[in-house]
Amino acid sequence: MFLGIDLGTSGVKVVLIDDAQRVAGTGHAALTVANPHPGWSEQIPQDWIAATRRAIADLGMPLNKVAGIGLSGQMHGAICLDGNNRVLRPAILWNDGRASEEAARLDGDPQFRKLTGNIVFAGFTAPKLVWMQNHEPDLFAQTRLVLLPKDYLRLWLTGEAISDMSDASGTAWFDPAKRDWSGDLLSATGMERSQMPALAEGSEIAGYLRADIAGELGLPPGIPVAGGGGDNAATAIGAGITGPGVGLVSLGTSGVIFAATDRFLPAPETAVHAFCHALPGQWHQMGVMLSAAACLDWWAGIADQPVGNLLAELDDQPTPPGPIAFWPYLSGERTPLNDPAQRAGFTGLSSGTTRPQMTRAVLEGVTLALAENMAALRDAGGGADSLIAMGGGARSDLWLAMLAQATGVPILRPAGSETGAGFGAARLGLMAALGAGADAISQPDIAARFEPDPALVSGWSEGLARLQVQRA
Repeated sequence: MFLGIDLGTSGVKVVLIDDAQRVAGTGHAALTVANPHPGWSEQIPQDWIAATRRAIADLGMPLNKVAGIGLSGQMHGAICLDGNNRVLRPAILWNDGRASEEAARLDGDPQFRKLTGNIVFAGFTAPKLVWMQNHEPDLFAQTRLVLLPKDYLRLWLTGEAISDMSDASGTAWFDPAKRDWSGDLLSATGMERSQMPALAEGSEIAGYLRADIAGELGLPPGIPVAGGGGDNAATAIGAGITGPGVGLVSLGTSGVIFAATDRFLPAPETAVHAFCHALPGQWHQMGVMLSAAACLDWWAGIADQPVGNLLAELDDQPTPPGPIAFWPYLSGERTPLNDPAQRAGFTGLSSGTTRPQMTRAVLEGVTLALAENMAALRDAGGGADSLIAMGGGARSDLWLAMLAQATGVPILRPAGSETGAGFGAARLGLMAALGAGADAISQPDIAARFEPDPALVSGWSEGLARLQVQRA
């Protein structure tokens, strides 16, 4: 059996699979996010360990036959440790915008786009350390090691400071073409290679479980821990996306269009992310919006209704966008805007506007933003001919039908209940433990297929054009 641990923003999820990659059990433990100032987003790294313990206990089953572990997690976070591996401050998370000025300055240095193939976004790791230099110099001076979130769990599990290529790609210190840290970029931010973790491919062994932790968790000591992957790369592994063709659309807290590539295809001018995949010799492109299903959760809180009740008030026809528009920028935006200062809002409201109309506008706004992401991938030389839908929002038939019209490609809902990042992490654990290649994993059976309707696609294209004109 193989255990996947996925460190998300809202919780830790663990997935146990058997040798045939069937899900044997899952566990979960919730996490909270602190927002001490507007635009800030932090968590206590030690809370991740506690949540991982709770999630594994939540499995409620013996783990003595587990032969390997894989890790996945939220990307871009900055965990700063001193010379004794003690945490110096709360982790600065992926959706934290405090380092926007620092990111803009780094992005103005041509070597960053040239070497990373990406815009330096405010949420990336490197500008956060520059922010610490400027605002917390004492803590910066004590920093001896910078880890990404899932790799802090690895340090606890194995005692090793190691990251994988997909997660490291999102730091702005990494050269995805060479699959290695860039000494020039580290120097440009006042950092040294000695402050970076070692590197491994996502499907390779990157440490072994310590005996004391194994005893505490009920796992066999010494089992291998895979390099793992950033959450989106691991989710793609869960969906069997190992090369070009079928892509991924994620409707989680954030929204992602993901397409694997067999070569590095940077196009930073499009604000598309070009990263290493969690497999050797593979890369991927991503369009990323910071608030997707989070917008619907936010609106449900404002409306004081469960999300299910709000969706039940809507008809199931993916008609083109109506006169009420929603701007889905609760936390700023990445692709294609690269603007952490963007904010959300409704336009077109009147005294006759109803709650269902506003709910539908939220779905439409997120859908149009994802369509912009898909267009950006095409402009960057990539894209996909169909998209497997993942995340909590993928349960909505209406939302997936909307996405098919807006992107112009079929949207596929997997039949299996588990194809997400935790499942992908478990698969990477299996691959590392068995020395298996990409041919060991497959795409899931499809339960539902949502096709674009030529009679509706043009209306969605017009809706996107209207939104872009209004935004300009």
